[in-house]
Amino acid sequence: MSTHDDDEDAQTRVELDKKTNFKSSKYPTTIVDSEDVERRSIQQESQHRKLDPSRTNTLSSQEVVIVDWDGPDDPKNPKNWTKSRKWAATLVVALFTFVSPVASAMIAPGSQQVADEFGITSNVVLDMITSIFVLGFAIGPLLMGPLSEIYGRSRVVQLGNAFFLVWNFACGFAQNQTQIIIFRFFAGIGGSAPLTIGGAVIGDTFHPEERGRAIAMYALGPMIGPAAGPVIGAWIAARVSWRWVFWSTTIFDVAVQAVGIVLLQETFAPVLLERKARRLAKSDRMNVEKGTGKLPTFVTIFGNESRNWKYIVRTALIRPFVMFFREPILQLLGVYMAFIYGIFYLFITTMPNIFTINYNESIGIMGLNYLALGLGMVFASWFNSRTMDKIYMYFKGRNDGIGEPEYRVPTIVPASIFFPVGIFLTGWAAQAHVHWFVVDMGIFFVGASMILAFQAIQIYIVDVFTLYAASGIASVSCLRSFCGFGFPLFAEAMFNSLGYGKGCSILACVAIAIGCPAPWILWFYGRRIRSGSKFAKKT
Repeated sequence: MSTHDDDEDAQTRVELDKKTNFKSSKYPTTIVDSEDVERRSIQQESQHRKLDPSRTNTLSSQEVVIVDWDGPDDPKNPKNWTKSRKWAATLVVALFTFVSPVASAMIAPGSQQVADEFGITSNVVLDMITSIFVLGFAIGPLLMGPLSEIYGRSRVVQLGNAFFLVWNFACGFAQNQTQIIIFRFFAGIGGSAPLTIGGAVIGDTFHPEERGRAIAMYALGPMIGPAAGPVIGAWIAARVSWRWVFWSTTIFDVAVQAVGIVLLQETFAPVLLERKARRLAKSDRMNVEKGTGKLPTFVTIFGNESRNWKYIVRTALIRPFVMFFREPILQLLGVYMAFIYGIFYLFITTMPNIFTINYNESIGIMGLNYLALGLGMVFASWFNSRTMDKIYMYFKGRNDGIGEPEYRVPTIVPASIFFPVGIFLTGWAAQAHVHWFVVDMGIFFVGASMILAFQAIQIYIVDVFTLYAASGIASVSCLRSFCGFGFPLFAEAMFNSLGYGKGCSILACVAIAIGCPAPWILWFYGRRIRSGSKFAKKT
């Protein structure tokens, strides 16, 4: 295990010892950990209580047995899984995180067909049919993230996806604008589960110096999905009907759900250790029934008192809010991610007007312009997969082998530059009616910048808030999804009033003001900010 990962585990134990107060407990304790530690614990028990060291089950009725991994190399610990097993989990989560973002934007090119069938005349309502899905992305993480920290990653991801599947299928049967908006909202809530939990799965399974490549693959799904969806949706809407946009994604999602049931295993350490504790308790209960000993109390190093609905309501569901308001890191990154995400969905809903009106393209041909967005994302993801871990290891080597979350920050720097450039280029090229390739170049820069920033920010959050990664991601996901929902609603009014050139220039200036200082603040002051955090690891 790496030095940074050892520091993570040590810090986790210190925090949990303080939290559960096991070491100061009045009850005797036995540690189920590595063989050496376990042997010493049994020897101490035998010395103080005259027990046979070979009979670890002969304990007092008040004894507390603390359950941990069987040593640092325990193969049941997800961080010690084989590479194939880790990548299988990553690929399955990536598939889950691809499906719902595809569905979020796939209807955009066919929204006019929906308007014609339902008699929708308001452009705001028409844009809401696309963006209401993203409002579900804002609400869902506040529930899905904490639940995954209580009941496990795999269970919550799959149940959330099943919830999405049902409501997305129902969208194809909607009979009026109210129904399709409501169905899309509930589909968004379910679809938010893999987006919220996927990054935490990477944190559960990979060591810090391995997470860059894994997050590059996983995070490509949430970003390329909204870019690929309209390309597919445009041709489906043009050749069949808008209803098949929903039914086709449902069919694909059924296949993904089947793969997930088979391949997606649980990765969250507290849940896995709790299952181990139950197995040990069941074994001891059988021994007690046979008269071979007395029943101890098995408790994991993470504590078992939190697995109840009272804890969910009192602590888990409010944790994302608490983390956001108490953690300056999440506030800084959350605002930047929210702005980027808002611009992303603003582009998705505005591109049909740009290319059908300014360039007189058909719906099918117009949809191909979304490939520019997707190609930018693919390029940036490939770049990150080749460089993020190398950059991390380079700075770790210069820091005496100690890794820091701030070593993820360098890739945010080019993103903060190319993002406003892409916005500016797209707006003025569309305004001047220059060749469509120039507009697509600007869109390419926007897509590439989004991936560079999002992947670095997400892995930074996972590195900083390892144990509470899902809640940390949920806190920033909520704000960014609100912007993804709201930005498209004012886009048309802004561009009608100012034009694409001036409107995009304003957005580019805001991107510079928010984005350019962010990486430098994190690089120079990130460690100091983390040192005062309740939830962050102190590395």
